[in-house]
Amino acid sequence: MEAIKTPKNVACRQKPDGGPVCVTIPASPFMQKLGYGTGVNVYLMKRSPRGLSHSPWAVKKINAKCNSRQQSIYQQRLNEEAKILKNLQHPNIVGYRAFTKANDGSMCLAMEYGGEKSLNDLIEERNSKKLGPFPAATISKVALSMARGLKYLHNEKYLLHGDIKSPNVVIKGDFEAIKICDVGVSLPLDENMTVSDPEMCYIGTEPWKPREALQDDGVITDKADIFAFGLTLWEMMTLSVPHLNLGSDSNDEDESFDEDSFDEEAYYEALGTRPALNMEELDQSYQQMIDLFSVCTSEDPKKRPSAACIVEALEANLSQK
Repeated sequence: MEAIKTPKNVACRQKPDGGPVCVTIPASPFMQKLGYGTGVNVYLMKRSPRGLSHSPWAVKKINAKCNSRQQSIYQQRLNEEAKILKNLQHPNIVGYRAFTKANDGSMCLAMEYGGEKSLNDLIEERNSKKLGPFPAATISKVALSMARGLKYLHNEKYLLHGDIKSPNVVIKGDFEAIKICDVGVSLPLDENMTVSDPEMCYIGTEPWKPREALQDDGVITDKADIFAFGLTLWEMMTLSVPHLNLGSDSNDEDESFDEDSFDEEAYYEALGTRPALNMEELDQSYQQMIDLFSVCTSEDPKKRPSAACIVEALEANLSQK
């Protein structure tokens, strides 16, 4: 009998007992759009084969509007992300589900989905409602979960995430689960926690980049993730994107980004530095998070703590409560 081949548009992954699970990935118009990133869109794929109710997947696909050169670049990143994510397993890292072609012929990466929103979405929602900073306890919970995920990436997988920021943190419900996502631009670390391969280039996202990533001869270590981690805490305390409010004339009635009043020179000068906090909005309960943000955003990477040290400090603080 001729071997049965899996159709190219069917995603396969392993069941707990080792057998394959195959699911067809629909074309984009038949899925709900959850969000987007640089060159990619993310869709919700509901799965109910044969009348059974299975957990949904988040499916990442290349944006069809990208030109052929961009498609090639983003496809390579998606391939790398799938390869890396498949080998990661941690409660604070989004889980891999499948990597295959959809019905429309596009390659897509399927990941776990539990009704999450990105931290960036929650920041924007809170800002629009003028609710002020997230509670200190919530920021601390996010900090510990992110630090645990980064400790796993750095110390167990020798990987630099390379693009830590609020859009790459997903939150389930009322902060019931907090996970890091998007490992598409991660870089291998050597035994000294350094990106030593000269062919490997740190990409990141500009407002979250540390000073060393902005220098031609900068040495990239695990501390690049720590700087961006610190700025993510800052985002939760300010409900803003790092450095983008420089030169803005926004007042309390309208804090939206104003392109006309944006001081581009000041913005580029501030990149890689520690942005200021509005201390009037932060009471004593925020002190630990303020201290953590401050040390993580030191311009000197050697003065920043490791992810393991952050986990140890935050867990010790929890045990004292």
